[in-house]
Amino acid sequence: MTKKDIVRTISEELGLTQLKTRAIVQRTFDAILETIAREGRIEFRNFGVFEVKRRAARRARNPKTKTTVEVPERFVVRFKPGKAMEERISRLQRHLASQPAAKPAEARTAS
Repeated sequence: MTKKDIVRTISEELGLTQLKTRAIVQRTFDAILETIAREGRIEFRNFGVFEVKRRAARRARNPKTKTTVEVPERFVVRFKPGKAMEERISRLQRHLASQPAAKPAEARTAS
């Protein structure tokens, strides 16, 4: 799903124009980014937490040349899902696990 798909879905559900909806969605994303940059963390109850974490400098190996390279420290954004999201994903996994395995495409067309 893309931002355009999100805008279209919300626009249809709420009866707003896509132009207004796109502005709202973009402002929401901008506010999230601003908060993470300023405070290093933003929490959405039952959804999850976005948090800036420091990734330490390390040595890595270039797979092409097999040489060792120094990777400098950097900051990354991590996401930790909230309880409601974990429960919903868990239900989805149980549902998918209870479904019969799909047959390979070749076997379906050969029948």
